[in-house]
Amino acid sequence: MAPEQAPVPLLTMSGITKSFPGVRALDGVDLDVLPGEVHCLLGQNGAGKSTLIKVLSGAHQPDAGDITWRGEPAALKSPVAAMRLGIATIYQELDLVEHLDVAENVYLGHELTTGGFVRAREARAATAALLGRLGHPEIDPGRIVGTLSAAGRQIVSMARALSHDVRLIVMDEPSAALDPDEVDNLFRIVRDLTTDGVAVVYISHRLEEIRRIGDRVTVLKDGRAAARGLPARDTPTRDVVALMTGRNVEYAFPERPAAPEARPAPVLRVEGLAREGEFEPVDLELRPGEIAGLAGLVGSGRSEVLETIYGARRPTAGRVLVDGRPLRPGSVIAAVRAGLGLAPEERKAQGLLMLESITRNVSVSSLARFSRAGWLDRTGERAAAHRNIRDLSLRPDDPDRPVRTLSGGNQQKVVLARWLLRGCRVLLLDEPTRGVDVGARAELYALIRRLADDGVAVLLVSSEVPEVLGLAERVLVLREGRVVHTAPARELDEHRVLDLVMEGSPSC
Repeated sequence: MAPEQAPVPLLTMSGITKSFPGVRALDGVDLDVLPGEVHCLLGQNGAGKSTLIKVLSGAHQPDAGDITWRGEPAALKSPVAAMRLGIATIYQELDLVEHLDVAENVYLGHELTTGGFVRAREARAATAALLGRLGHPEIDPGRIVGTLSAAGRQIVSMARALSHDVRLIVMDEPSAALDPDEVDNLFRIVRDLTTDGVAVVYISHRLEEIRRIGDRVTVLKDGRAAARGLPARDTPTRDVVALMTGRNVEYAFPERPAAPEARPAPVLRVEGLAREGEFEPVDLELRPGEIAGLAGLVGSGRSEVLETIYGARRPTAGRVLVDGRPLRPGSVIAAVRAGLGLAPEERKAQGLLMLESITRNVSVSSLARFSRAGWLDRTGERAAAHRNIRDLSLRPDDPDRPVRTLSGGNQQKVVLARWLLRGCRVLLLDEPTRGVDVGARAELYALIRRLADDGVAVLLVSSEVPEVLGLAERVLVLREGRVVHTAPARELDEHRVLDLVMEGSPSC
């Protein structure tokens, strides 16, 4: 009897390389996906998952490597080209048009038309059939998408993918906003799709989901495939975590100071702070000169906690106190006046005026200080900004330079200089080294330590577990909006933290 032949891959990606300024996001990655399988893609934040699926979707062009689709070389020059081949991508941030109805979203870009006129009735009937196939005939094709729940919008995104002759669907963190019943329904849909021969590339940080729905696993680490084609149900969690934790980048952290004999009173106290649907009650204290860290995956509620403390989000429960005095909930102005400063995750979109000078970016939170009878003292503003950027060793040392021309590390220094000028007492840092090269990271680590030594209290969020453990004295671990563990950093290691954030139990 002839031996059974291995199935021919639907998709093969070989030696895929992609670089951005200062960063090699993918370094010779290989991936193969079989017809009708659920192939899970794992890796820590920054491992290259998003870049790889953007290459697969046609949104990024690789610098090197080959892609084969159904045994033939393929050029994925654009998302439209990928969709025409039968490759659809459903991103975590769904790209639906909220003011259009369900049918209009499903057929957006490939409308059913005759003589230039949209056949709306036919489109709604076809959409209803797709929704029925997905097990959701109750969704009205004429309903405005913006009124649907997160689960409903995800179903619409799947219907849009199926409105094409799709053979492979990429799902990026599809369960992040779903409750357990909705996740069960998602898995039913995935199984139905694979029964029909559709392949699914499934990206998730939740290893229990991988074991439930996955067939094979590829693990990315630092832009490379650390493992390919592992059996999803039989590979122990600890083995997967070990594959994810090895690194090529060395982290040069400043030495922690000895614990003071007398601990000062907390400058920041958070009591039962919560936001419904985002994170459960959080309690923490932060003393002058202390660095505390929040560790967790994307979607765990880390950034939401920081933004709620800062007043950018209004809590549904709890309060924030500075020097024992409660802050007005949901008020950034009150937080800044009390001495809080935030360096946001998306510094270009949320933290910087990209077309303005370094001076204006540094002074923007302190302009009243330079106002004289309604006039702005530009000389004083520039001199103060120059002192701060010189103290932070910002390069080039030119206060008139547009901030958009700076490197990522120097842009982050501009944000920090702003809060130094303001006299910030509590600094909230969200992904402070994202997009920053290795050399600049070491400088930022030293700067954060120096700020703490000068008495600034620091609350740090980072996807890089070694970064949290290397900088913070105390770590709170978040998983799905809940603090699951709090401990001194010296009592934790990367493996332990990843166990906690991915499984909620160290014994898995």
